[in-house]
Amino acid sequence: MRWSEVIGQKEVQERLVQMVSEDRLPHAIMLCGPTGSGKMALAVAFGCYLLNNKRPDSSCPAVFPPDSSCPAVFPSDSSCPAVFPSESIPDQPEPPMLQKLEHPDLHFTYPTIKLPSMGSDHKPVSDDFAREWHDLIMQGPYFTLDQWLTAIGAENQQAIITAGESDDLVRKLSLKSSQGGYKVSIIWLPERMNIECANKLLKLIEEPPSQTVFIMVCEEPDKLLETIRSRVQRIDVKKIDNETVRQALIDRRGISEEAAQRISRLANGSWLKALEALQSGTENEQFLDLFIMLMRLAYQRKIRDLRKWSETMAAFGREKQKRFLLFFLRMLRENFMYNFQQQELCYMTQEEENFSRNFARFINEANILPLYDLANRAIRDITQNANAKVVFFDFALQVIVLLIQK
Repeated sequence: MRWSEVIGQKEVQERLVQMVSEDRLPHAIMLCGPTGSGKMALAVAFGCYLLNNKRPDSSCPAVFPPDSSCPAVFPSDSSCPAVFPSESIPDQPEPPMLQKLEHPDLHFTYPTIKLPSMGSDHKPVSDDFAREWHDLIMQGPYFTLDQWLTAIGAENQQAIITAGESDDLVRKLSLKSSQGGYKVSIIWLPERMNIECANKLLKLIEEPPSQTVFIMVCEEPDKLLETIRSRVQRIDVKKIDNETVRQALIDRRGISEEAAQRISRLANGSWLKALEALQSGTENEQFLDLFIMLMRLAYQRKIRDLRKWSETMAAFGREKQKRFLLFFLRMLRENFMYNFQQQELCYMTQEEENFSRNFARFINEANILPLYDLANRAIRDITQNANAKVVFFDFALQVIVLLIQK
């Protein structure tokens, strides 16, 4: 994977290349940032960059391919490309094994589940799901945990990184590099390591094998052991700016300027949300239908139909239930802004705006905060494994009361 495949994040790309160029590459890096900002894309591109380049015995601080004494193109005003211009970090030609992410010195670690076919003593490791992982990441490095769980058939299971994975990493990284350069270990969502795995990984990071670079892709760093956080160099990855998302939608997806502008605002710095907005039949469309149904039934006080609505919600997995409640909170915010004629602060799809045009007047200063509290309590109850039918039926009944407040 090349740098040019990463959406935006030129500043982080520059920083990573500069660390190598100036010979101050730490053995463990942690990329932190919101979902959809491109952390995994950066990690994979940087891993491929390291594996495709090898420092020669030279006084020049640039990192060159092993079969080349110098890059073909230098900035005209620079004798050495230690720092490349942000718009033109060079992409080296990649061998097929890097293009297919099948390099023997590139190792991926990710959360897994225990399948019924696994023995009682077996601790699941990433290699158990190598085919599913390869299929998913070859579709593109922008994906969610839910997409990964669907790919491995996790249903309602919680995916974790087990102690077996750390043992497997020790074995793999103790081997000599097959190509005579770096060994790269990309760990996706390290916050999902169980405590036994985290302690073993800590020891591995404290005493890293020769020429090994760990790249962690983390969304909730506070859930990691403090001792691990203190031994890695953290790089915060910001949201992608709207203009970059807009231009990428036009260049890579071929959509119109107007559609790209609306989607980029709605995406709010997440390429994943931008891609989701392009797809028909997405989860957000389903959530919008459920939101509209809830509000209409609540306004009409159709208790029996609201019970059926709550049963529909209860049939979803708990993670999906929480995602709906987060969607509910977002729609409250958008309708509140719309109600007060602040359309420039609204971030809605065309379908959402079509509904809000007539509905927004029902979300006002009298009920916005109670509705927010109601949704947050429901999220708390679902997280604590409360009965979902009871939670959502009570939720729906209270929406009736709050919706009519003026």
